[in-house]
Amino acid sequence: MPLLARTIQTPLHFDVRRGAVADLARILADGRISAGGDVAVVVGPGLGERVVNLIRPSLGSADVYTTAGGTLDAALELSAKLRARNYDAVVGIGGGTTIDTAKYAANRWGLPMISVATSLANDGIGSPVASLINDGIKGSYGVHIPFGVIVDLDFVDNGPERVNRGGIGDVISNISALADWELAREVRGEPVDGLAASLARMGAEAMLTMPGDMSDDAFVTVLAESLISSGLAMAVCGSSRPASGGCHEIMHAIDSLFPGTGSHGELAGLGALFCTFLRGDERRFGQMADCLARHQLPRLPEDVGLTGEQFVEAVSFAPRTRPDRYTILEHLAMTPDEISRKLAEYAEAVKTRA
Repeated sequence: MPLLARTIQTPLHFDVRRGAVADLARILADGRISAGGDVAVVVGPGLGERVVNLIRPSLGSADVYTTAGGTLDAALELSAKLRARNYDAVVGIGGGTTIDTAKYAANRWGLPMISVATSLANDGIGSPVASLINDGIKGSYGVHIPFGVIVDLDFVDNGPERVNRGGIGDVISNISALADWELAREVRGEPVDGLAASLARMGAEAMLTMPGDMSDDAFVTVLAESLISSGLAMAVCGSSRPASGGCHEIMHAIDSLFPGTGSHGELAGLGALFCTFLRGDERRFGQMADCLARHQLPRLPEDVGLTGEQFVEAVSFAPRTRPDRYTILEHLAMTPDEISRKLAEYAEAVKTRA
């Protein structure tokens, strides 16, 4: 994928707490974001619309657009609507799909974008990447990082718990992505940005050991901060490298070959655990396997409705989703038969930790 936009490397505003969305009007009054108050609000169907109704007094005369689908076509359609008026800023309210659509459309016209997350499914809530489906394949598009990120825990509470738990898998997949980045440095001399790696690693390490679950505000706050840190890591180095390796290649392959199988975070966590097993890192494998089990996240292909044969097909296809990326998958260059044998060994290793 191309280098990401780096004009803005950190959000001007960042707030994770209950009642945080009440500060939206103050954020929009920042002259660096909206000089005249002409704002477009983008929501997804469902919770996003409810949030708009609750905070409408703070939005003034803002225009509200509803988007669905998370496709490149939907983002381009929204972009055309934004072009029809001289907006100062865009506010995306909803889950990752809605926010990615809003980020891409805002980026097309250089408009500041505020991300108001109603779920914690993945690190897209504060990243310089928009994941959109084009011709049936999910691709990653470089965009400006949001100028503000708001996570109101009251709204996260109302979202599906399984969706929010998926964010845990996305965060801990950073461990695998960083190992792949280091491998690329050793084998191909690819430069590694130390600050970006540190930002991505901090949240992942916190998730591996953090007590509590999605019913605990302290835990959910750390999860939200970890997801945002992943986005900052990508913005710092101008690449998704610190948060996307073989784990995400497997995720994108499953999305392409077997759409609707699992969420972004669920598949990223599963892919990360498999890649960690391939590296032979027993300590990390144990930590990640136990964390995924603790939070009822998938560890085996059957946990997301895949057969072993389908998972082998996805792993074989995975390197084609990121031809420019070097990970453990490219390094081992396994045949389908070799992947099948490794999968049998992996499944046995997972089951011994049950």
